[in-house]
Amino acid sequence: MVTYLGSMPGENGDDLVFKALADPTRRLLLDRLFEQDGRTLGDLEAEVPEMTRFGVMKHLKLLEEAGLVVTRRRGREKLHYLNPVPIRMIHDRWITKYTAGPAAALIDLKKRLEGTT
Repeated sequence: MVTYLGSMPGENGDDLVFKALADPTRRLLLDRLFEQDGRTLGDLEAEVPEMTRFGVMKHLKLLEEAGLVVTRRRGREKLHYLNPVPIRMIHDRWITKYTAGPAAALIDLKKRLEGTT
């Protein structure tokens, strides 16, 4: 997997990352880039056949603005690469602190009571 640091989320960057991750189509595109990095617009467009090329381009633009996707030109092709750094930064800032201590114990208790452990 090829990744680049690209732009890192700051105060406003976090908002862009959350906005980008809020949409199921954008999450699907990120999943497809995770599976195979360096994909063209045509490759990614084929993953969402119900959407127009323009619609996929708009989603990719928002992912780029959030720093989650970076692009490289290879001849006439523009390749899209996943940048997992902003997601990890969100994880470290917002998720890690809530998985420790009492929250983790309550989630564990909930899973046991529901029989989903």
